[in-house]
Amino acid sequence: MDKKSGRTIRCEWADSDPLMGVYHDTEWGVPLYDDQRLFEFLVLEGMQAGLSWLTVLKKREAFRNAFDSFDPRKVARYSPRKVDALLKDAGIIRNRKKIEAAITNAQAFLHVQKTHGSFARFIWGFIGSRPVQNSWQAAKDLPAQTPKSDIMSLTLQKHGFCFVGSTICYAHMQATGMVNDHIVSCFRHSQVRRMVCPRWDNAAPVTGTFHLSLVGAITLRRGTLGMRPASYP
Repeated sequence: MDKKSGRTIRCEWADSDPLMGVYHDTEWGVPLYDDQRLFEFLVLEGMQAGLSWLTVLKKREAFRNAFDSFDPRKVARYSPRKVDALLKDAGIIRNRKKIEAAITNAQAFLHVQKTHGSFARFIWGFIGSRPVQNSWQAAKDLPAQTPKSDIMSLTLQKHGFCFVGSTICYAHMQATGMVNDHIVSCFRHSQVRRMVCPRWDNAAPVTGTFHLSLVGAITLRRGTLGMRPASYP
């Protein structure tokens, strides 16, 4: 709260549209551990590539209806006929590559669930299972990607995911609360910081020889993995 004006301070982008404001105030940066919700964000982040996040938010309910509430088990079984039907749905983003990527990612998602117990346990392992608490002073300070999002991107690709460039991965980390990127003056920064996270005492961080060896490939691949132009919506 700005003491002089009495105005609630938010991240700058939240004031660009009422829908963005609601999303900022209720969802962005909240630690998320539900697998189906995490899959929803994976699909929406991929759909947003090259577009604005506001465009995606306006179509979110239509996406939920079209993609069976983002149930990965159902999406993984989508047939070519279903893809054709989705391409005729004016309520969603009608891009064949993105739709097919959602199906591919659903299949990869189910495999990760099977091998790791849950997708949440797997994805949170990239940051040691606890949210990263940042202290940015202004939106311009936020990174578009980080070494951890680089590694996440390449690891997800090895597991069969697509449309998961490092910038998309970092946006996913921001949206699902893996990092708290609300600027420190934003009223949500302290609220999100206080949110309780589950303990995964037996969750192994995503580290080791394979993941560390990815670092050497990052320089060659950076800029070619579906990057987004901004690190916030």
